[in-house]
Amino acid sequence: MEGLEAALDYRFKNRAYLAEALTHRSFANEARESGFRDNQRLEFFGDAVLGLLVSRRLLERFPLTEEGDLSRLRASLVDESALAGIAEGLHLGNFLLLGRGEEKTGGRRKKSILSDALEALVAAVYLDGGIEAAEHLVDALFVQLLETTEIDAIGRDYKTRFQELCHALHGKGPQYVLEEVSGPDHEPLFAVTARIGEKLLGKGVGKSKKLAEQAAAREALGRLEETVQSEKL
Repeated sequence: MEGLEAALDYRFKNRAYLAEALTHRSFANEARESGFRDNQRLEFFGDAVLGLLVSRRLLERFPLTEEGDLSRLRASLVDESALAGIAEGLHLGNFLLLGRGEEKTGGRRKKSILSDALEALVAAVYLDGGIEAAEHLVDALFVQLLETTEIDAIGRDYKTRFQELCHALHGKGPQYVLEEVSGPDHEPLFAVTARIGEKLLGKGVGKSKKLAEQAAAREALGRLEETVQSEKL
């Protein structure tokens, strides 16, 4: 436990919280008479704590971004793959208490187990040291992801969602057409349109063709979603 505490830069006052966070249900089931409690309750609470603290950082980083975009960014930061990656960086799998079956099937490397254990660990720190300790831990664990998260990640999501909706409604994907490049050579501006066949759905401008396509996809997606919603009414 001392090795994990060093990696977390946090020393537990009550290590029972830490032990619970590291106990997978497979181990608790096999050691039922020993009174071990699995980490599912802590994982439930840690999910809420992570949501709160990551949301706060996103509000600070993107003060002008709308709620829907913030929700998508948060979801990408705390999904199973992201959490498992952070857990792997801590070598969290080495500290888990697993049942014999999970041990044999590579449980220490399973993303679902690692991500759940990380959420439980955040909850354990919160319960042991309060919100400030949990905030310090989350900042340390997520600093790289938060610093490298950019608003264009939302744009990539717009393009994906727009493409999915186009296929659902029309059976084919959209086309992006470069309409114009303006401005000086060292700082060009790209104008792009998003179309389904000959139908113009969105326009976008950006400092790169990629950013312009993202902007066009956002406008086009909004129009398609409005159309779908009006047809439902």
